[in-house]
Amino acid sequence: MAGPPGMIGTRRNFFVGVMYGLWGLMTAALSIPSLLYLMARPRMRRQGEWVTIGDVSRLPTNVPVEMAFRRNRVDGWKVVSETNTAWVLKVSDSNLVAYAPQCTHLGCAYHWDPRRSGFICPCHNSIFSIDGKVLEGPAPRGLDRYQVRIDGRNLLLGPLQSLDGTNQTKVS
Repeated sequence: MAGPPGMIGTRRNFFVGVMYGLWGLMTAALSIPSLLYLMARPRMRRQGEWVTIGDVSRLPTNVPVEMAFRRNRVDGWKVVSETNTAWVLKVSDSNLVAYAPQCTHLGCAYHWDPRRSGFICPCHNSIFSIDGKVLEGPAPRGLDRYQVRIDGRNLLLGPLQSLDGTNQTKVS
């Protein structure tokens, strides 16, 4: 019933070789994507990405309006879509300013107070003028601004800049 002694060793060696080969294939199938994930550099976040946030013809002149928009942020390999806001001031049809929604003191959210004609931060009582300059409070500098561009009737926001013109690293 058993074959010649030379055949048993050959068949056993064949099955052991097949088993090792399958283990090798499974190891490669699991380790190659893992190594690529760990060794490949993540995509860098694109600086200077412009986002359309709305129609400029609907904005009132010299009255700040808080506008919401969505922006995609790349975090390593993950792309996150975030809802952000900006305070947009239409000075004239061709001159718009968009302020970041965080106070420059501790990053609290501020609001426009029409009675005081200024942006009020309720956390530590910083007050900013309509042009973003500090009037009162502990805020160290004026409000940060987005770069703005008008494309037809659409308002586009770019990277965030501080009032002194330096680029901020975080785009929110």
